[in-house]
Amino acid sequence: MYTLEMIQALQEFLLNLFGDSRNALLITNAIMVVFTVLFYWVFYVAVRWIFRRLSRRVLKEDSRVQPLRIQKQEILSAQEVGAILHRTLQAVSWVFRIWIIFAFFNTVLALFEWTREFSLLVAGMVLGTLGGMWQSFVDYLPDLVTSIVIISIAYMIIKLFRLVSEGIARQRIKVPGFYPEWSTTSFNLLRLMIIAMTLVVVFPYLPGSDSPAFQGVSIFFGVLLSLGSTTAVANVVAGIVITYTRAFRIGDYVRIADSEGKIIERTAFVTRIRTPKNVEVSMPNAAIMSGKVINYSTQAKKSGITLHTSVTIGYDVPWPTVQGLLMSAAAATEHIEP
Repeated sequence: MYTLEMIQALQEFLLNLFGDSRNALLITNAIMVVFTVLFYWVFYVAVRWIFRRLSRRVLKEDSRVQPLRIQKQEILSAQEVGAILHRTLQAVSWVFRIWIIFAFFNTVLALFEWTREFSLLVAGMVLGTLGGMWQSFVDYLPDLVTSIVIISIAYMIIKLFRLVSEGIARQRIKVPGFYPEWSTTSFNLLRLMIIAMTLVVVFPYLPGSDSPAFQGVSIFFGVLLSLGSTTAVANVVAGIVITYTRAFRIGDYVRIADSEGKIIERTAFVTRIRTPKNVEVSMPNAAIMSGKVINYSTQAKKSGITLHTSVTIGYDVPWPTVQGLLMSAAAATEHIEP
């Protein structure tokens, strides 16, 4: 708005200085040419040159862009961070270009009396919209700060529980009646509870959380999740029960249903077994809960275990030969008591 008033003042000044109303169109055209050259220089020279130079600097192999890391884990490489910065600079440059184009056409319309009212109307609408957006952002700042504080506190609590869980798992911290293999599952449960409570607390501070549309979408996704995750929830609950009942641990040799082998992995949904034939079997935790689990490693680590096997030999073989073969096979097997 102030720019349009300045343009009108400049027109009146030039008319009073160089001529009368008969030269108004000529003076207006001259001003339009000057503004066209000025906007052309800003659009193609200044903005384009500046952003192209910045993009080249972030895309160079020897640029100072650092990879994004969390502790020792690299999340994004330097090339990926440079590509993100390059796209961000392109988006910002296009915002500047669109604003320059709008300002140019609005200025040209403001130079002529028969389009000046339309120019003022368009400028008022655009500035009003931008002002409303900025005011909404300023009004939301207290809620934004509150949300950031709540999320930061939740993050620090989760990090503290992670350190305690790692200490228990490595047996640096010992809690009476709490086994080390419970630490990971307990930490995951606590983290899930903290995240859920954080979402509940932060939800009222989200923009548009009190709108019917936002609430309707939240209810829709909640119903969709509850209907489609029955089996997943059953497996998670079964995995938690298996953990706290200590039915087996990683590395134990077990028999579950018709599968027998060593436990190599246990997740929230499935348990994986590697059989003696080097076949990996994935079993849902809910299926394990509904069946019988035979753990050969529990007593083997303490007092030993008696293993049974079947041997098929023809009836025409004399029994002393059978006895000798069985004794030889037993003697050739490791970890067999005399």
